[in-house]
Amino acid sequence: MNVAFIPVRGGSKSIPMKNIKLIAGRPLVWWVASAACTCESIDMVFVSTDCEEIRNVVTGFGLSKLEVIDRNAENATDTASTESAMLEFAENHQFNNIALIQATSPLITADDLRKGFLLRESKEADSVLSVVRQKRFIWRQSADGYATPVNYDFKKRPLRQEFDGYFVENGAFYITSRESLLNTGNRLSGKIKTVLMPPESYIEIDEPEDWSIVETILNKKGAEYTIPKIKVFLCDCDGTLTDGGMYYSGKGEELKKFNTRDAFGLRLLREHGIVTGIITAERSDIAVRRGEKMEVDEVIIGSHNKLANIKDLCGKYGTNLDNVAYIGDDLNDIDAIASVGLGFCPADACESVRMVARRITMAIGGAGAVREAAEYVLRHVN
Repeated sequence: MNVAFIPVRGGSKSIPMKNIKLIAGRPLVWWVASAACTCESIDMVFVSTDCEEIRNVVTGFGLSKLEVIDRNAENATDTASTESAMLEFAENHQFNNIALIQATSPLITADDLRKGFLLRESKEADSVLSVVRQKRFIWRQSADGYATPVNYDFKKRPLRQEFDGYFVENGAFYITSRESLLNTGNRLSGKIKTVLMPPESYIEIDEPEDWSIVETILNKKGAEYTIPKIKVFLCDCDGTLTDGGMYYSGKGEELKKFNTRDAFGLRLLREHGIVTGIITAERSDIAVRRGEKMEVDEVIIGSHNKLANIKDLCGKYGTNLDNVAYIGDDLNDIDAIASVGLGFCPADACESVRMVARRITMAIGGAGAVREAAEYVLRHVN
């Protein structure tokens, strides 16, 4: 069993309550928790905290793999080591391998973590850490004030393109086994290998100036920087294709209000070779008839587990979750939204869903939200 461990304290001094402070529209810890929960190599994600406010916010993410656990006060002081929190966790939980993930590294992706676990599980490494390559010339100053180079000969200064540089820890994640952690008391031991991450991931958010730099990167790249081509586009019905209202005729017949713009958006997707479909928990003939009218490829009603349905469709169409877009508005949509390559929600979705969705449409449910999501896929992703 592989687990992710994310320690978050409530006592940050430089940026008060930074772990749940919004950055690029999401709480800081959401970015790493979402990456961990969508990594197929990780079975469970544990957020360890000493703060009730953080506990409430993280619980509200609604991610199925995610569990919030208590952190002893003695392991959450300014001077307590991260290892002390890891050891507390390891002594009380059973697992094979653990990924320590720092909430201050929101540029981490599920793929970075997957690469790390592949190295650990290949038996080639006892421990794995994330790094970035730096091409800087480092100097050391001696006690008498004189400087000497550390990693190059200044008499033969290499051209940058000929300089391999060196690896620097970016603090994003560390992977080791439970056995090694308990035996050594350290996040790293034995034979160590590295996962190379992009240069921008070098920045850890410790000071206010770090915050503004990373937020700029997140906003510039947007959620799409980790999104592959979309091959399947699926949507919820009530509250997404409709306004969520329940209407009844004078004869007691149930009625629902749909928007023709959404139908045209789904049509545009099909014209570009993208499979379309509706997944709803309701057992409604109306959804079936609307799906037939819009000529979507799949209509699933009475769904008790939308993510499981989506995985089945991935098998049917020979694709995977990364190539799926899904839009929904309520709690039973959270797992699907968080697990697919691109999760949307309408502007009026419940708060827990908005916290998880990668894109929130300007339109509300039943008023063109699906059309907006479809156009986003065609314009920015595919």
